[in-house]
Amino acid sequence: MRTGTTYTRHFDIETRQHELLGLDLGEGAPRRALVMGLVLYLVWTGGLLLLFGLPSQVSFTLYFLPPLLVAVIGTQRSRKSDRRWNITYWALGVRYLALGHRPIVCGGRRSASRVEWIPRRARWGTKGDALRRESVRRRREYEMDTETPVIVAGAPIALDARPRLYGPDAVYRARQRGGRTSTGGAA
Repeated sequence: MRTGTTYTRHFDIETRQHELLGLDLGEGAPRRALVMGLVLYLVWTGGLLLLFGLPSQVSFTLYFLPPLLVAVIGTQRSRKSDRRWNITYWALGVRYLALGHRPIVCGGRRSASRVEWIPRRARWGTKGDALRRESVRRRREYEMDTETPVIVAGAPIALDARPRLYGPDAVYRARQRGGRTSTGGAA
């Protein structure tokens, strides 16, 4: 029998680095985020060094900024699930697009056959269509870009909404006036 454990945010204890190379980090940065950022930086910069060589003053930003952004934004808590980082959702999304969904059949007693997998075309279809629509929309906006602004609508409409609360007695009287009986049938 399998047992599952649920840890809430109250038990989410993480170690923090308060000082780095003699530099005070204040309340401290999470060590897991620092280690992940270091690994991303080494892999990214190592790959770029192998491909393009040492960075110039212009390309230094390309060497330094992407791993920093991925480390900072990726280690934040996800809005979908409080227990996961953003980078976890990114990795799951990339894995789904690349490998697909492999269903669990009979509680894992047998592996799914190739026919039971969701094909790549079905997985990429909605995302590909959305990307295609977005690129077409941007291209149209670029082609239609003129110096004079185009007015696409009239003046804004001021709404003066007043909420009204009707009780059961008012609803009963309105139903009687409308020609319906209390049982909801026609009179």
